[in-house]
Amino acid sequence: MPQYPCENCKLRAHYDKNAKSFMGRLWRWHINFCPGFKAYFTHQDEETKTSIREKYDFKKY
Repeated sequence: MPQYPCENCKLRAHYDKNAKSFMGRLWRWHINFCPGFKAYFTHQDEETKTSIREKYDFKKY
C-alpha cells in the first residue's frame, strides 16, 4: 500500500489534539475536498475506514 502524508499531517495532529482549534477545524473542512485525503481514505481497509468515519465524523466516500 502506498504511503500518504495524511497519516502524519500536522493539521490532522492539531485536530486530534483539539478539534475545536482553528487549525483543527481547518483540517476537518479541508478533508471534504482534498484529493490526497480521498486517495488515502479509499485505499484503507473497511475497518480503518469505519474508525476514520467515527473519529472524524466523516461521511463522504
